[in-house]
Amino acid sequence: MVKTSEELALMRVSGKLLAAVFEMLDRLELAGMSTLQIDTLVERFITDELAARPASKGQYGFGHVLNCSINHVVCHGVPDPHATLRDGDIVNFDITLEKNGFIADSSKTYLVGSASPVARRLVRVAQEAMWKGIGQVRPGAHLGDIGFAIERHAKRHGYSVVREYCGHGIGREMHEEPQVLNFGKRGTGMRLREGMVFTVEPMINQGTRRTATEEDGWTVVTGDGKLSAQFEHTVAVTRGGVEVLTLRSDEAARLA
Repeated sequence: MVKTSEELALMRVSGKLLAAVFEMLDRLELAGMSTLQIDTLVERFITDELAARPASKGQYGFGHVLNCSINHVVCHGVPDPHATLRDGDIVNFDITLEKNGFIADSSKTYLVGSASPVARRLVRVAQEAMWKGIGQVRPGAHLGDIGFAIERHAKRHGYSVVREYCGHGIGREMHEEPQVLNFGKRGTGMRLREGMVFTVEPMINQGTRRTATEEDGWTVVTGDGKLSAQFEHTVAVTRGGVEVLTLRSDEAARLA
């Protein structure tokens, strides 16, 4: 749960490499691409360009490098050669990467082409909710502070927060303790300590927070068919507050 300075240094490497994967995706014209094409592209980039391992492939029997969650899919969408991204879609790519024995985990929801104002607003608020949660991370704070900040921001904008899935500790294993819920009460839950590393990953729904799992056993969708958006970063508790290990170059101003 608590990482040594040497372990944290290795996790920074994994996080920086994973950030590079998203920066590569940022340059793509997503409309017209299938999610399986993107999965293949990401796998080649991680293995060939970054000399790292896509940690999700083979984990829990999952056969792909990333989760591709389109529109009403909340999480765990499976790459598919027939799932072609279209103008107006939103899609979340959730990617993990392992280097030197340590794993980083991050996700981002992309707007495909000219997404509607309704979709853009949801995506913006979901990203803001993640940053609200990250902003609570410091030694002595509580896990409940993170969830409280996330849910409050989402509800203020008329959205709901998925409760069945949450953030998690991470390091040599993809999923470690503690669980980092996206709802909660201030001052409750585990107290944060310097050296803890975990993910903050709210899933924000346009309508009901209820979800359902499709027949493939992986794909989780909203209970009412409305849109869902997610953002995720791997963070470390530092002496002075928080370090975002998967921070991308376009986000540097967030922590300035």
